[in-house]
Amino acid sequence: MAEQSTPEATPPKNGTLKARSAKKRSPREAVSEREPQKDAGSGDASGDTKGTWSRRRLLGTAGATGLVLGASGAAAGYAAASSADRPTPLTAVGADEVMFHGKHQPGITRPLQARGHLVAFDLAVGAGRKEATALLRRWSETARRLMAGEASASGDTDVARDAGPSSLTVTFGFGHSFFTRTGLEKQRPEALDPLPDFSSDRLDKSRSNGDLWVQIGANDALVAFHALRAVQKEAGGAARVRWQMNGFNRSPGATAAPMTARNLMGQIDGTRNPKPAEPDFDERIFVPASGDPAWMANGSYAVVRRIRMLLDDWEKIPVKAQEDVIGRRKSDGSPLSGGTETTAMDLEKADSRGSLVVPINAHARIARPDQNGGAAMLRRPFSFHDGFDADGVPDAGLLFVCWQADPLRGFVPVQRKLDRGDALSPFIRHESSGLFAAPGGAAEGEYVGQRLLEG
Repeated sequence: MAEQSTPEATPPKNGTLKARSAKKRSPREAVSEREPQKDAGSGDASGDTKGTWSRRRLLGTAGATGLVLGASGAAAGYAAASSADRPTPLTAVGADEVMFHGKHQPGITRPLQARGHLVAFDLAVGAGRKEATALLRRWSETARRLMAGEASASGDTDVARDAGPSSLTVTFGFGHSFFTRTGLEKQRPEALDPLPDFSSDRLDKSRSNGDLWVQIGANDALVAFHALRAVQKEAGGAARVRWQMNGFNRSPGATAAPMTARNLMGQIDGTRNPKPAEPDFDERIFVPASGDPAWMANGSYAVVRRIRMLLDDWEKIPVKAQEDVIGRRKSDGSPLSGGTETTAMDLEKADSRGSLVVPINAHARIARPDQNGGAAMLRRPFSFHDGFDADGVPDAGLLFVCWQADPLRGFVPVQRKLDRGDALSPFIRHESSGLFAAPGGAAEGEYVGQRLLEG
C-alpha cells in the first residue's frame, strides 16, 4: 500500500435518466476518462416509454406522494403516477457516463468507483488465437454498450434495467501465459516477465495470474454486477473463470467534499498519487506511442495484489502507534512532521529528544518516490471484506491495483524496499498476485487488443 493518493469520485451535474436500451449515444454525450465528475443536478430525462409502468417511475412518484399513499391507500400512489408520464430525472450518480473508445482504456485514470470486480480467465483447453480474437471482439462490444447505458446485444439479464451508466468502466488485460496459449510469444513484452518473489508473500497460486484479466468499476452495485455477469456469459466456451474478487470504496457524495479515500485500517490511504495534470504523468503511467512492442502503445501495466489486513492485530495498538507505523495522522492524513495532508513530509525533522518524528521504517517514508529512485505508480484500489474465518477473524483488506508504464520502474522497486523493513508488514499479508498488460484504448470500430491479435 504505497504512499500515493487515490482521489474519490465527485458526483456529476445535470444528470438525467437514460434507461438501458439498444439506443446508441454519440461520443459528445459521454464524459471522457479524464474529465472530472460534476456536482449533482437534474435535467430533461429520456428512456421511459410513454404509458409503460416502470419500477423507477413508481418509486420516483412514491417519494412525492408518500403521505397521501399512507393515508389513502395504494390507489392514491398509482393515480399520482399515472399523471406523470414525463420521465423521472436520474440522480447524478447514475447519469455519469465514461466513453469506451479512446486513446487509453477506461478505468485507469478514472476516480475511484464505489463498486468493483476483478476477474481473471484462462482460455479453455483447445482455445487459441482465433478464439481469443472472437472473445475480445465480443467483450469489447459488450463493454461499449454497457458503459453507454445500453443493454447487452443478446441475453441481457435486466439487472441494471432501471439504472444509468453510473460511471461504469471495463478494462481488459493480458497475462504472461496468454501469449503461450495463443502462439504470440514473440509479441510478449519484457515488462510482463513474472514479478520477483518477496519475503512477505503468502500467495495462493489458484487466485493469482491468469491468461486474461478484466477490471470492472461502477458507482452502483447492480450496474457493476450486471457487467460482471455479461462478461462471464460472453466468455462462453472460449474461457473459464480462474478467480474473481469483489471490492468497494466510499460512495460518491458520502462526504461533504471530495477527499482522499480511507482504507479498512481507518487511514487516509495515499496522498501522493501521480496526477494527470503533472507534465510527466503519461511518461510514468503509460507506454509511449513509440514503445515496444508496438501493440502496447498508450497502454499500461497493472499489478494486482490481494492484501489481507490483520485488523484484529491492528486495532489492538493505540492510535499513536498506528500513526508511527504509517507516518501520518489518522485523523486527517497530515505528515507527522506537521502541516496538512498535502504538506511535504519533512524526513529530517526530529523531536526534542533527537528522534525522527517520522520513524525510519514508517510506511509513508519508505514508499515515497523520492526514496525509490523516482519510482511511481497510479493506485486504484478497492477494499474487500469476504466474511470471517472459523476463528472469527475478518477476511478483509485491499484489492491493490496499480498502473505504470513499466513494473520494473514502478511497483517492483517500491515493493522490494517495503519488503526489507516496512513497519506496516506485520499487519498485512499479500495473498494473491497478478501482472497484466492492458493495451491502449480501442478506436471507433476497433476492439481491445486488435493490434496484437491481428497484427
